[in-house]
Amino acid sequence: MEETMSPRLDETRTPHAPSTAQHDHLESPEFVGRPAHGDDTHDGYDPHHPHPGRPDDLELPAIPPFDEVGPVDARALSKTLFARLEVLEEGTHEYAYVRNTLVELNLALVKFAASRFRSRSEPMEDIIQVGTIGLIKAIDRFELSRGVEFPTFAMPTIVGEIKRFFRDTSWSVRVPRRLQELRLDLAKAGDELAQKLDRSPTVAELAERLGISNDEVVEGMAASNAYTASSLDAQPEEDETEGALADRIGYEDHGLEGIEYIESLKPLIASLPPRDRQILSLRFVAGMTQSEIGDELGISQMHVSRLLARTLNRLRKGLTVEE
Repeated sequence: MEETMSPRLDETRTPHAPSTAQHDHLESPEFVGRPAHGDDTHDGYDPHHPHPGRPDDLELPAIPPFDEVGPVDARALSKTLFARLEVLEEGTHEYAYVRNTLVELNLALVKFAASRFRSRSEPMEDIIQVGTIGLIKAIDRFELSRGVEFPTFAMPTIVGEIKRFFRDTSWSVRVPRRLQELRLDLAKAGDELAQKLDRSPTVAELAERLGISNDEVVEGMAASNAYTASSLDAQPEEDETEGALADRIGYEDHGLEGIEYIESLKPLIASLPPRDRQILSLRFVAGMTQSEIGDELGISQMHVSRLLARTLNRLRKGLTVEE
C-alpha cells in the first residue's frame, strides 16, 4: 500500500512563495546552521551542526521537529528526500542538507537497534554513535529504484556496524572470530539449558546441544575469559581482606633455580669419593677456608685447592651432561 504523509507534511514548498509557518519553522534553532558559503559548507554529517541552513531552491515539504514525526510520516518523507538526493550533485550544500536531514529523520532506527545491546558494558551513547555510522552508510548506498523500504534496507547495516564494533573493540585479548562466535553460541545454549535443567549444564550437554566436541566447548569457555579483564588497581569486594589485584600477583622466585641445581647435584655428589665429599662439605657448608680444611685433614692448602678444583670440574661436567 502506498504510504501517504500527514497533511502538514504533504505540502510542497516553492522557492518564491514560502508559507509563513514554513518560514517560521526554518528559522527555528533546529534548522538554522552555519552559513551556506565559504569553507563552512559541509559534505558529511556533523553532529555538532547537523542542519546546515536550508537552501532556498529546494522544493521539499515542510519538515517539523524530528521528534514529532511519526514512523509512517518519516518513511514517506524519507522517500521524498531520497528522490531529491538522487538529482543533487554530491558535495554541494543542497546535497549535504538533504543527506543530514535523512540522518536526523531516521535516528529512531539507530536507537531501536542500539536498544538490543543495552545489556552490554559499553555506554549507550557510544553504541548509538557507532550505529549512526551504519545509518550514514545505508543512506549513501540506498536506491529508490530497488523498491525496498529504507528501514528494511538500513537495519542490517546498522546492526552489523554495532556488532563489528563489539567484535573489534570489546575483547580484552584478540581472539579468532570463530571463538568469538562460539562464545555467543555457548552463552545462548547455556541459558536455555539452565532454564530447562534448573542447573548449570555440563560440558557434554553443551557439546550435544551445539553439535560440537567437548574439546571445542572447553576452548570456547577459555576464550570467554579474554572478553573482559580486571584492572590491576581494582579494589576487592567489601567482604574481602586482600588488597588490590596488583598486590596479590606472584613474583619470580630466583631461589627455585637454586633448588633445581641442588636436586641435580645430589646424585653427582653421592658418587664422589668420601674425602672429596668431606672437602665440599667443609668448604661450602661449614664455610671453612682452604687452609683450615688442610689443617683439619692434615694436608697442605695447595693440595686442598687442587682436590677442590678437580671435584668442582667433575660436578660441572656432570651437570652439563645431565642438561
